[in-house]
Amino acid sequence: MRRVSVQAVHLGLESVADDALVLRGGERRAVLEVGSLNFALQGESEREATMAGFAAFLNGLSFPVQILVRVLPVDVAGYLESLEQRARQLAGPLSDLAHDHVAFVRRLARNRTLLERRFYLVVSADSEVVRPGRFPWGRRSRVGPDVAALRRQLTHRCAEVERQLQRCGLSAHRLVGGELATLLYAAWCPDLSRAQRLQRDLDDQPVVVTAERRYPKERPRR
Repeated sequence: MRRVSVQAVHLGLESVADDALVLRGGERRAVLEVGSLNFALQGESEREATMAGFAAFLNGLSFPVQILVRVLPVDVAGYLESLEQRARQLAGPLSDLAHDHVAFVRRLARNRTLLERRFYLVVSADSEVVRPGRFPWGRRSRVGPDVAALRRQLTHRCAEVERQLQRCGLSAHRLVGGELATLLYAAWCPDLSRAQRLQRDLDDQPVVVTAERRYPKERPRR
């Protein structure tokens, strides 16, 4: 089991398991990465259809969701490297055009910071889903969340969200364990995550998040 230590006193996240974020009290959240559309390049009818589809998606929701937008600097070095590799495989005018585009992006990156937006949708499971228990005299009691029911509910809700977003022309992908850990790592340590990536595959191992408390040093007794 891999442990991630975070210097924080109040932290609502306890672990990453079953492709979900496990919060205090047993609540669970799934995260979907949603693609984007170039709204400016769409025609008037396409824009109306996209807006109508997204409005129908929001109006049809029967459970709470959270929309997260992250603005990140573009990895220009990796993008240019892939472009140059593809340019070497081309021939004639296409190769020249690809090399010109590489030179243009390189000049653009020197003069300004290039940014990209990534969109995420956080889907929650009902915290009221509990495992039924009984006292010895037959009365029902609440003994904690039913993990299997929460997992099934999240799976059903994510599939429904993906289906509704496809009507708007938007692709959606549910993040699995390793992808969730990478997203959290990038959110908590943005500078370090760009220089040092997670090296181990965390898909088959639960991630446990711990809060490291810092207490004031004791004063020496006189």
